[in-house]
Amino acid sequence: MKYNQTENAVVLLQDGTIFHGKAVGQLNYVVGEICFNTGMTGYQEVFTDPSYFGQIMVTTNTHIGNYGTNKADMESSKIQISGLVCKNFSLNPSRVDSDSSLLEFMDQHQLNAVSDIDTRALVRHIRKNGAMNAVIGKASLGMDVLKEKLAAHPSMKGLELASQVSTKEIYEVSPEEPKYRVAVLDLGVKHGILRDLKNRECQLTVFPYDTSLDTLKTYDFDGLFISNGPGDPEPLKSAVEIVKHYLDVGLPYFGICLGHQVFAQALGIPTFKMHNGHRGINHPVQNLLTGKDEVTSQNHGFAVDREAAEQHPDVAVSHIHLNDHTLAGLRHKTKPAFSVQHHPEGSPGPNDALYLFDDFIELMKNP
Repeated sequence: MKYNQTENAVVLLQDGTIFHGKAVGQLNYVVGEICFNTGMTGYQEVFTDPSYFGQIMVTTNTHIGNYGTNKADMESSKIQISGLVCKNFSLNPSRVDSDSSLLEFMDQHQLNAVSDIDTRALVRHIRKNGAMNAVIGKASLGMDVLKEKLAAHPSMKGLELASQVSTKEIYEVSPEEPKYRVAVLDLGVKHGILRDLKNRECQLTVFPYDTSLDTLKTYDFDGLFISNGPGDPEPLKSAVEIVKHYLDVGLPYFGICLGHQVFAQALGIPTFKMHNGHRGINHPVQNLLTGKDEVTSQNHGFAVDREAAEQHPDVAVSHIHLNDHTLAGLRHKTKPAFSVQHHPEGSPGPNDALYLFDDFIELMKNP
């Protein structure tokens, strides 16, 4: 795979705005919802996070690829983003323990990218006008072809994508001496989440996104966890029914991101598509139960209606995002259940919120 710095490429947004750059690798064209991530590091973890499935990622950090990639930094088995847009693409990794360059990694996973884009201007445009569909492609395809491909792509609102990233088969992850049995409904789970649960002596049975409630009832668990994932939570009706049932029986519940939104919907609290979402590794969140502020890793384009949550008699808002005051966490007042809109496992990102895994363990100890 070669970095063809002479082949012109374009980023065409749904509102008709065009940015010009250069093709990276064997770029033809890619369509998806365009969004941006503000993290200064962790591009490999971001690219392999299943929550980003179907999205074209704009990286605000000026240099991408400068420390290569490493197999240990994978958050799933493959790259999940649809495409990459960056300012400077680095060919020569400088990290001692990188096992390949980003260009080689992209070739392996067939990721298309455009570099030499004025990402500052592009991000400012998305912040002002909101997330929207876009197409990246080589300029030689012609604008008419790219416009046609873009017009045919569905909106993220109402789009069910968990089926594209969830496991197809039930599998187990277990420590040597497990103490707790946890059902994991995989809507796009990251390796870091499974690792943090396993490190807390949890035997994990990971189920496909569309597993029926009847199937789950045939197992005996100490807790239910629903993972992060891509797309709109609205179509995930079977997951909502699962949460409703296990809330009724009092099984400890923990949800992250999409699992948080499913928890809210099970309680009758609506969700909505955000103007441009939260994506980065330095988002400030306040824990309203402790009064402490936390730096968190976030990746979501949908959120839970805070006003509706505050009016709900059975739940308490546990966390808020300090930049825009959106809801970032819920706890049930009488049931052993809670959820958050951020990623306590980081990967990439800080460890301020790791205590949430310990809170889940405490619920299973004393449901």
